[in-house]
Amino acid sequence: MPRLSVNVASQIDRDQLAFASQLGVECGFTWVEESQTGLENLRSIKGAIEDHGLSLYMMSCMAYGKSKHIHLALPDRDRVIEDYQRFVQHLGEIGVGVTTFTWEPDQVWTTSQDGSSRGASARYVDLDELTSHGLTHGRTYGREELWDNFAYFMEKMIPVLRESGVRLALHPNDPPTVESLGGVPCLIHGRTDYDRAFSLAPADVLGMEFCCGCWLEGAPTFGDIPDGIRHFAAGDRLLIVHFRNVSAPLPEFTETFLDNGFADMYPFMRTFVEVGYQGTITLDHTPRFPEPYDAGAGTGYAVGYMRALLERARAEIG
Repeated sequence: MPRLSVNVASQIDRDQLAFASQLGVECGFTWVEESQTGLENLRSIKGAIEDHGLSLYMMSCMAYGKSKHIHLALPDRDRVIEDYQRFVQHLGEIGVGVTTFTWEPDQVWTTSQDGSSRGASARYVDLDELTSHGLTHGRTYGREELWDNFAYFMEKMIPVLRESGVRLALHPNDPPTVESLGGVPCLIHGRTDYDRAFSLAPADVLGMEFCCGCWLEGAPTFGDIPDGIRHFAAGDRLLIVHFRNVSAPLPEFTETFLDNGFADMYPFMRTFVEVGYQGTITLDHTPRFPEPYDAGAGTGYAVGYMRALLERARAEIG
């Protein structure tokens, strides 16, 4: 059945790990700095996490998983891909089977942190404001150009992934607008984009981060979430679930507490249980409580809510 997971720092914080363990989650995931990607350092991070009773389900590196050099085919693309390949090999050696990436050379776009969920500060996105920005990489890129870059990347990675026993989890663009942002198209902005990506690589190497938040943001292009869960579970593509709610679909939204957005999150949790999903479900982003209550409060609140939904689904389905 699904397992709950939380983000833990790659600079080991034993109090944070103890907190995660006390919440009763089964798994952790972490993002490492490029300077931390040596084999023995990765092994040390994994060991420290597991010493606190957590299984390290996913480990990623921002320098590789969100690399403009790879996404835009910049001159040093092959060097970065080689570094990514080495990182994947190390993950296979230490027994971490999933790493995540997203085709976002400018990472996540946000208008401000001035949104509000029950008065708590939260991420706010206004698509009109985002699309008013100028070019971020000196020119306009074409969608097919980015798909060619994606295909090139997968061709280079597939042999290493198979040999290492590691799978890539593809996250959608956030926000998943059909428009380009900064002159760069948002490659994964709908369900059909996932189908196209998966036509380029088999399920034993490429799956997805099913981000409920992004699916809710881009409701018209992603479609019905339970149907999407069933569709991709049938193809063995579900590797990670991001559990997040928002106030409304684009063109404007605020990230909310799980019980405070426009979606009822229970049907999604129930569907993950129904299809026999065995990966992790993790809190994605959360509004922030005021100091001194912020540290851990958002995670604790969300984990408790997710656990209640999961236990209800298990009880109903049997």
